[in-house]
Amino acid sequence: MQVCANGIAIEVDDRGPPGGEPLLLIMGLGMQLVGWPDELVADLVSRGFRVIRFDNRDAGLSQGFDHLGVPNIALAGLQHLVHWPVRAPYSLADMSRDALGVLDALGISSAHVCGASLGGMVAQHLAAEYPQRVRSLCLLMTTSGSRRLPQATMAARSAMLYRPASGDPGALADHLMKVFQVIGSPAYRPEPEAFRQRLLRSVQRAWRPSGTLRQLVAVAADGDRTPLLARIQAPTHVIHGMADPLVPLANGQDLARRIPGATSDWVEGMGHDLPLALLPRIAEGITANASRAVKQGVSQPR
Repeated sequence: MQVCANGIAIEVDDRGPPGGEPLLLIMGLGMQLVGWPDELVADLVSRGFRVIRFDNRDAGLSQGFDHLGVPNIALAGLQHLVHWPVRAPYSLADMSRDALGVLDALGISSAHVCGASLGGMVAQHLAAEYPQRVRSLCLLMTTSGSRRLPQATMAARSAMLYRPASGDPGALADHLMKVFQVIGSPAYRPEPEAFRQRLLRSVQRAWRPSGTLRQLVAVAADGDRTPLLARIQAPTHVIHGMADPLVPLANGQDLARRIPGATSDWVEGMGHDLPLALLPRIAEGITANASRAVKQGVSQPR
């Protein structure tokens, strides 16, 4: 279904008991709500959560911003490198207000929030700027954006920036297979054909490369979110792969160190993806952190 959130059309998937603990999942760069595996959603629903996934702006079936043009990634990268201001078509703070708008549209006063990669950056804004709306916070494979921290490997950067020559769905699925071969979990490789079919269904649902570039520039323009971290009040749990080549482990360790009271789970052999074998561990981490909120008296409408 689509809702009007922050003045734009956002595609939402809402599952689980209406009276369950609401859990808002925010996906990463260029990814769609289906990037959250159905197996993870089903596990979380079985634990009593009302699970809300949505397509970020410029991704999936949500409203696009093609009228703002395709950004010059080389120029934005140079500006970021030399510490010049980066002009973006919209900001991560705008995207956090989209997430807030989804909760408003569904009549939810506060929710547990879990963000992956770019979604974790958006979630940092949400938790710091709107603490009364966030019951607990789970940050997956993400970063504060500090320049002090290790950056993506060259292989990971090249894989993410490479654009396939063909727009044929099969060719796009093959392209994504190669990307995840580079950035995915070396200890948890998916069964190739099943994974390809999942990727094929995703690109048949939507393929928005220009939107991904606009989101990427929004990340560059956002800069260092370290000052936000001390303002996060919600019980926070950080999950990060020890083999992540796109957002190295030190980024997650930095978040856990700087967010007051944060707990952490460093996963050996995990890269920058959500392997099926690790979904129960991720679900348990989200659940345990939500339980901390209950014990602290914040897992209720505020």
